[in-house]
Amino acid sequence: MKRTYATLLFTSLLLGVATSCQDEFTDLTPQGTITDANFWKTDADAVAASNALYTYMRDDDMFGRGFFWLINASDDMVTGRVRATAANVRNFTATGNEGDTNKMYGYSYRVIRRCNEILKNVPGMSISESLKNRVLGEAYFMRAFTYFHIATRYGDQRAGVPIVTVDNMDQNEFPRPASVVENYQLMEQDFKKAAELLPLVTAYSGADLGRAHKDAAMAYLTKTYAFWAQYDKSKWAEAEKAADAVANSGSGRALLNTGQPQQDFHSVFTIPNNWSSEYIWSVVSGKQDGSILPGVLLENKGWGQYNGWGYFQPTLELYQEFEANDPRLKATILTFGDEFTYLGATKRYSSTNSLTGFQFSKYMQPYETPVAAHLNANGDKPTTDLNVPLMRYAEVLLLKAEAQIMQGKSGDAALNAVRSRAGLAPKTGATLADLKHERRVELAGEFADRHADLVRWGDAQAAYAKPQHGRQYADQSNPASTYKVVEVWPARTFNPAIHHVWPIPPTDLANSKIAQNQGW
Repeated sequence: MKRTYATLLFTSLLLGVATSCQDEFTDLTPQGTITDANFWKTDADAVAASNALYTYMRDDDMFGRGFFWLINASDDMVTGRVRATAANVRNFTATGNEGDTNKMYGYSYRVIRRCNEILKNVPGMSISESLKNRVLGEAYFMRAFTYFHIATRYGDQRAGVPIVTVDNMDQNEFPRPASVVENYQLMEQDFKKAAELLPLVTAYSGADLGRAHKDAAMAYLTKTYAFWAQYDKSKWAEAEKAADAVANSGSGRALLNTGQPQQDFHSVFTIPNNWSSEYIWSVVSGKQDGSILPGVLLENKGWGQYNGWGYFQPTLELYQEFEANDPRLKATILTFGDEFTYLGATKRYSSTNSLTGFQFSKYMQPYETPVAAHLNANGDKPTTDLNVPLMRYAEVLLLKAEAQIMQGKSGDAALNAVRSRAGLAPKTGATLADLKHERRVELAGEFADRHADLVRWGDAQAAYAKPQHGRQYADQSNPASTYKVVEVWPARTFNPAIHHVWPIPPTDLANSKIAQNQGW
């Protein structure tokens, strides 16, 4: 989507200077607030308002690195460079003040405010019914999508995160609901409403690609039910139904599977397949704007040719999780001696910077050609033309399989569709352990969030009681060097009664006058 002048005007007006602590929490009454007198009149106004819903998705502190610092707590990766604030998060000693993670919560409420402005004003606009429905659907989707990312991380059965809607957005205080279930109930309503109003993804083309669509709403409803099922097992049946709604929507969502396992999984993470049949929801990226994650994962200093940042490195434990001959391993992880194309030349992987001796390779395709082709020339903003996936059809299938297994049904068909693409033997009578393995190897290094999985499964305490390992090479510049296995991150103490949620940033607590999560 192109950012028009109207979009920028809307954004600047809506996010004017706040006048009180409460205003800072949700941008409730910013100076220069848009009114019926100067906005909410034309098709262009409605489109500008909807465009503004997506600007924070490209923010470095949201889906660039922000949420990934929390995913980095998992046993799949370690922080690749010395960074005390990131270590505090990973070791569960954070205060919420850490600069790496103290923006997502507040930024999320800014997005929610924008959604509420649309839901308040667009129904009364004299615009075409089709545009009105789409813009309202986008607002419902983005409000639920945004709540999903904060409610699942900051809320539990003891307290949810503040619910701000059109009905109460002009209040001065926003108490925490008694339980995160109230957040899930709002998300359920919003995703369902979005699915009713939004078109199929196949209705979009050109600059409209990347807008919310029906399948994305149903896919995130599926995942919402999977998290809600921690508190209400009946939601597994609802998760299965929502996953089926994606499969049967008529949009043709399907795995990329040409029967060539060595190429098919790798092809998912390529620029030509930004909008493939496997696409559900992504950060729309480009050379000048988008998610910086590919550059964040790239070798620090990019072997002297591009400014990679060298964070979030795979662990030996993740590497060893893959089955023999699983082609997803090479498509996911680079290890010493692996051959790949880098900036137009063939290279064998080695690293003088990696703590583990590995690098994630899922997002490496933009680096195959010279910088000018697909990369931001400014390495301090290492965006690429590759859209970074947030939800793929493969995850919808795995969520369906999990829902079926948790209901005592067979999840074999959905699970084996994912395994078949990888050329692996099917499972018969797939267990929850099989499902956990498949999620780990299929979705490694993605926003699917291994840490959140471990928490909701009740596996985090045991997983984090073990140290993480890597390979230490005798000659780090030699792809053929010998290595020894070393501990790269010590065992950590995860208290399920505390660390299953993250600390809310203290500034946001003060602004909204709510209590911190217990134990933090």
